[in-house]
This record gives sequence, structure tokens and C-alpha cells, in this order.
Amino acid sequence: MRTALIQMTSSDDPAANLEQARTLIRRAASEGAAFALTPEVTNCVSSSRSHQRAVLRSETDDPTLAALRDEAARLGIWLLIGSLALRTEDADGRFANRSFLIGPDGAVHARYDKIHMFDVNVSEAETYRESDGFRPGNRAVLAPTPFGTIGMTVCYDLRFAGLFRRLARAGAEILTVPAAFSPVTGAAHWETLLRARAIETGAWVLAPAQTGSHPATQGRMRSTWGHSMAVAPWGEIVADAGTEPGVTLIDLERDAVARARHRIPSLDHDREFEGPA
Repeated sequence: MRTALIQMTSSDDPAANLEQARTLIRRAASEGAAFALTPEVTNCVSSSRSHQRAVLRSETDDPTLAALRDEAARLGIWLLIGSLALRTEDADGRFANRSFLIGPDGAVHARYDKIHMFDVNVSEAETYRESDGFRPGNRAVLAPTPFGTIGMTVCYDLRFAGLFRRLARAGAEILTVPAAFSPVTGAAHWETLLRARAIETGAWVLAPAQTGSHPATQGRMRSTWGHSMAVAPWGEIVADAGTEPGVTLIDLERDAVARARHRIPSLDHDREFEGPA
């Protein structure tokens, strides 16, 4: 299954980001991809809550979702929209960070709201409080497809191995990790965590990423690590996109999952135990 990781440098302008995504998705399809994946917050990278309130839309009204559904149908491909920042009806006004799996019919086949919020102090100069603006999801999601069952995650979820193990034990053969990783944590942990999740589960890990410095009309400009990656079920890095926006193609081999799990059947070896107190 020819698969494309779409690496982007999204700004805080959803219309411009849509054109960037559409151009790269079309390029991926023209090069034979039947499955394409975009990064986290494909539609808007912004640190300004006021700007987000001005430009974000609900799922039913979001122009990026509508356009990319049409694009998937026109091209006849599967498309993982890594995530979109969306308005919700929550009383506190927080947004959703929502990943979508779109089929070649243009329909939404699965949606997943990021569970773990990135509330961290990377350094004195770099702090994040994702939960101030985004509400966490509370449901793990599997999505069956003709080329394998997908377990959906987003970015900071990568650090929570229990989620990945639960998805794999429930049948996930492909684990998606669209991301906008910080340069500091990306350099230190990105590759190691992606390989660990693949090795622990015997699944493909596909991680399309944001990259570079993200133009902002309001608020602090963000930078992200890039290095979209595909990791095979045995832990080999099949692709690393580096730091430029673009399309990275891989061939997704479903049988590799069965081979890895046959060699190390650790998903069948969980045991109950006591402690610590």
C-alpha cells in the first residue's frame, strides 16, 4: 500500500494552510499514494486564543474538513487529516483537537479527539498549556480499513504507552501519530518514542509532522521539529522526512505486523500482578 506522509509548515491562516495541504495531497496521489496523512493542527498553528476564536469553525462548518473530504473523494484515496483545531459547544469555550480518517468515498470513517493535553514547562522560555484552550478527549478509537486496522492518536499521546498497547490489543495494526512536536523534545525523544511504540505493539507507526517556524499574525510564533517518520513493526525507521515541508512515500506492508508479532508475541503475555502498595 503506497502511503504518503505529508509534512507541513502551517501558519495561523486556515485558508493558506488548506491550499498547502491540498497541493501536497495532490502531489502524493500523483506519485501513487492510496493513503495520505497530514500533521496535527493542519488547519491552524496559533498560540493566540483570541485569534483561534476568530478563525476556527465547528466540525459541521469547517471549510478545511469539507474541502479535504472532497479532495479524498476526487482522488479516490484514504486520507488521515492528522488533526483540525475546531470550535465546540463546551460551556468553557475550549476547542477540540480532532483527527479524522476520510475514505475514498469522501465520508468521515472515524474521528478521534486528542486525549492527553500538552501542559509542560520545557524551559523557562518554552511553556505550553494546551488544556487552557483545548478540551481533552476521553475515548480511544479504532478504524478498520481494507489495508489494516488503524489506531488513532495525536502528538503528546505518544508518551502514554498504555494507550498504544490498548489499541494494539484491540486489533490496531497501524498507529497514527500526527504531531507538532517542539524542537527541544523532538530532538531528545521523538525518534526513540516512535520506535518504542512500534516495538512494543508490533504495529506500523506513521507520524506526519509539522516542521519549521510557523508564521503568526498574532501571538508567539511557534517552531516545530519536523522529521515525519514511518516505523515498521520490528522497529526499523523506514522513512524520516527531515525538516522541509513535502511528501515522503513508503510502502505499507500489512504482513510485517503478523511477522513481528509472531516473533515476539508480547501482546499475548500480559499478566495480572500485585503492588506497588
